Amino acid sequence: MAAAQGAGSGSAGPSGPPGSAPGHSSSSTAVAVWEWQDEFGRWRPYRGNVCSYIEQVIQASQQKGRRSGSGLVSSIPLGHADPALAPYVIDIPSLTQFRQDTGTMRAVRRHVFPGDSAAGQGIVWEWQNDEGGWSPYEMNVCVFLEQARATNHQRVDLGPLGYNYEVDFVAQVQTNKSTRFRRSVQRRLDAPYPVTTSTTPLHTGVGCSCQQCWPNSGTGPITTRYRHSMTNFPNSSTTHQVPGRTASVSSSNVGFVPYNKPALTGAKSTPRLNAQNTLVLAQTGSLNAALAASNGVSVQALPVKMSKPSRVSQALAATPTEPESVVKKYLEELKGAAADEDCMICMEKLSSPSGYSDSCQSSTIRPEAVGRLRNCQHSFHMLCMLAMYSNGNKDGSLQCPSCKTIYGEKTGTQPKGKMEISTFPQSLPGHKDCGTIRIVYHISRGIQGPEHPNPGMPYTARGFPRYCYLPDNEKGRKVLELLKVAWKRRLIFTVGTSNTTGESNTVVWNEIHHKTEMDSNLSGHGYPDPNYLDNVLAELAAQGVTEDCLGQ
Repeated sequence: MAAAQGAGSGSAGPSGPPGSAPGHSSSSTAVAVWEWQDEFGRWRPYRGNVCSYIEQVIQASQQKGRRSGSGLVSSIPLGHADPALAPYVIDIPSLTQFRQDTGTMRAVRRHVFPGDSAAGQGIVWEWQNDEGGWSPYEMNVCVFLEQARATNHQRVDLGPLGYNYEVDFVAQVQTNKSTRFRRSVQRRLDAPYPVTTSTTPLHTGVGCSCQQCWPNSGTGPITTRYRHSMTNFPNSSTTHQVPGRTASVSSSNVGFVPYNKPALTGAKSTPRLNAQNTLVLAQTGSLNAALAASNGVSVQALPVKMSKPSRVSQALAATPTEPESVVKKYLEELKGAAADEDCMICMEKLSSPSGYSDSCQSSTIRPEAVGRLRNCQHSFHMLCMLAMYSNGNKDGSLQCPSCKTIYGEKTGTQPKGKMEISTFPQSLPGHKDCGTIRIVYHISRGIQGPEHPNPGMPYTARGFPRYCYLPDNEKGRKVLELLKVAWKRRLIFTVGTSNTTGESNTVVWNEIHHKTEMDSNLSGHGYPDPNYLDNVLAELAAQGVTEDCLGQ
């Protein structure tokens, strides 16, 4: 990867948008960029090699179809292009990315850009995030910025692309037009995206109503493949960058990789407020270990006692639950001919052997064995469920990839730490009838355990303590109690790759959204947000944390 380049030319130029407005180009050479939509509505491009693989599979399928009359390939397992993406499959008919171990669905799309655009040249534009790292702009923004720079613009307005920012190429800064908050920007070189012979119009920036932009801007129709109810489809709202301290709320990888977890086998601070009723939750295995402090000063959590061996030995000491036993506990093996349906994990027919039969070995589960989950009655290859379970932290629980029903008590991989709860009378925007609950999370650096991406290696803990806010009303207190359960079960954080900085082996949020700002919700991390409490309750439920857990 080339070093960062200076952005912009010293020569004078117009300050408006590029002379050629974003739209369609007549360039004859084109490159294809496949992107997935994150939880904030931003489109994240896959790496060039992954896009190349997707294009190759589709092209091969088209050629085979012309010869045999068969239809286009329906699913593409991304692990074949990048082992880190083994949990992911792209369903082509519905333009959806499916994460096999959690059932999370995300929209995908294919955009075609001119070969002489930023995408075709491997040029990436990035903005500096709060932690000092660099985050890439969406590909259409990169193309727009590169076109402006090439036509000697000194600055450009990103308003046409839905962003409330100006970029100054001379000063190499991005400025929020409302707050005047500034961030550095940079231009760097990366690998170009694959050349395509697609005859669709070439997309060079802002989405329009052409046949390429319109149908591919969302999830598309859901085919009969998804025969059960699905959740976690991404919303389509545009969320701007955070003007101050932020928290990334997903363990998704930065920029190009949507998930940081071992492959399936084979396949910024806010001022401290005067607090009242402070509660400290130590992650010592029981909520009864919580300590109260009446003077408003945080009480130190009880330390987790560790044995004498080295920290590396301690981290590697845990013993996982036997995978085959867990699978057989929750799935009933079906006898006779399997139904003419797809296994949602490997996307092969249930009447055929598991798609993981070449990479996941078991002495007690046959590749063709099909099992039905005992409560929700959804069926999968038992070997696929074994591969999915073996890819997680092996806590003795299973989650149905289809309806997300959880069997057993789901636990996560959150490192040890401390959770503080306090209240104060100031109201949050949108909740003027009550005070505020403040949660402070403390986690320190340490050594990764066997459930983490790189056992025995150190992990960092950036941005701690982290401050989060809830309205002190009935529903907010309900969310708080469930967050305590999620903390106990190690579900709030995990170790992975930061969605903000791109740093790997660091503590990141784990799919349960938190409000880290009291107001100014331009970022999506503050208030007002009338749907937040309901949304976070749904996210907690997806992790198996519901009202039924309270009092246990």
